[in-house]
Amino acid sequence: MSLKQKTFKGVIWSAIERFSTQGVQFLFGILLARLLTPNDYGMIAMLAIFMAVSQTFIDSGFGNALIRKPDRNEADKATVFFFNIFMAGACYGIIFLAAPFIAQFYGMPQLSDILRILAINLIIQAFGSIQRLNLTIDLNFKTLAKVSLIGAIIGGTAGLVCAYNGLGVWSLVVQQITTTSSRVVLFWTLVHWRPKTFFNKSSFKNMFGFGSKLLVSGLLNTLYENIYDLIIGKVFSAGTLGNYSRANHFANFPSSNITGIFQRVTYPVLSKIQNDPDKLRTGYLKFLNMATLVIFPLMIGLSAVAKPFILLVLTDKWVNAILILQIICLAQMWYPVHAINLNILQVMGRSDLFLKLEVIKKIVGIIILCIAIPHGIIAICFSQWVGTCFGLVINTYYSGKLLNAGLWIQLKMYIPTLLNSLVMGAICMGATRILPEQEYTLQLVLGIAAGAIYYIASNCIFNRKTVKELLELLSKKKNKS
Repeated sequence: MSLKQKTFKGVIWSAIERFSTQGVQFLFGILLARLLTPNDYGMIAMLAIFMAVSQTFIDSGFGNALIRKPDRNEADKATVFFFNIFMAGACYGIIFLAAPFIAQFYGMPQLSDILRILAINLIIQAFGSIQRLNLTIDLNFKTLAKVSLIGAIIGGTAGLVCAYNGLGVWSLVVQQITTTSSRVVLFWTLVHWRPKTFFNKSSFKNMFGFGSKLLVSGLLNTLYENIYDLIIGKVFSAGTLGNYSRANHFANFPSSNITGIFQRVTYPVLSKIQNDPDKLRTGYLKFLNMATLVIFPLMIGLSAVAKPFILLVLTDKWVNAILILQIICLAQMWYPVHAINLNILQVMGRSDLFLKLEVIKKIVGIIILCIAIPHGIIAICFSQWVGTCFGLVINTYYSGKLLNAGLWIQLKMYIPTLLNSLVMGAICMGATRILPEQEYTLQLVLGIAAGAIYYIASNCIFNRKTVKELLELLSKKKNKS
């Protein structure tokens, strides 16, 4: 199978894996949110930063280092496997001891027990790390799709049963642990890899040079991405954080999934052509064009129908999440662009530049956030948008120098799609407002239908080249099957 065929197959199955899994989690999330309260979700969100930082330490950049390494062997895989398990145990021990102090920081004693149980997830997840990486290296997203989807169904069902029985915030803890446990069992069942050797110092040193820089940049990114939850939970309340968390979750559904699809596929694919600058630049720009063609209308459309969407699926107890969702959507629509730009630096082995960019962006982002805090939760959401715009300029600086594909070249690709998506968003919002105030179902259906019809038709008329390329790929895949 050619690289082009592998790439297309990888994109398709990665999309299936991401959207089927996240779709199931999305549906379970709606059902749970109707049973639980913003306060329940707020308590879990308060602990997210500690779990995320621990996960970053556990990986330490070795996952990407292993994917990128062209001459990887069994010693490399075993080294990463045992390193992940060791780090998971160490992180759990630190969290267990720190849990009472974290609970005291938030002024909520019940968080101590919740965190100690939730952190068991770290150890469980570490045992499936190499199986997951093997599937990614082989672009075997079909098996990943099966594992992720089944795990999401099992975990979601367990959480829903607990919520119906009045377990409150513990329903979310059970959901996460059950989901992770199910996936690890499936990884060990479906992926026939077992460590054939033990930790290898030589392999560790070889990958550490690349992975250590990604660790530092990963920590900066993780802290920055979760600092909003930390500050909102500390300065405001668990309920306010719960509204922000749910809005962020809904905005993340299209944004993170599109980002995840293109990150997981572009990194191993572009790594294979890292020594051919012309092919690398062409593939890189094509991925960017495809990503924006999909993500811009999704995020702008979600922002346009946020009101009927929230009031219909979550009920009016979540009304304070509407404006938050609208603002966050406009910030997160750029995340796939950021991700692909940063992937290029890793592909070209420039993790030093990757780290440098992360430091600059995070310092500026923290400054913007600190300015916004005294002005309330809405100002904090706008600060995220401002930080994203600044990050776009910074991220494209080195891609411009290394591949002659800087901000201006990228903007010339984005602007037509962006303008078209904004028109679509206006059509969506206008369609929702011609119906009576309480008809949320009709508002949502009409808004989505009107926007989708316009966007598809306009692209078939004015963006025929890209549409034709996509249809040709689909046709070749169908004929091959």
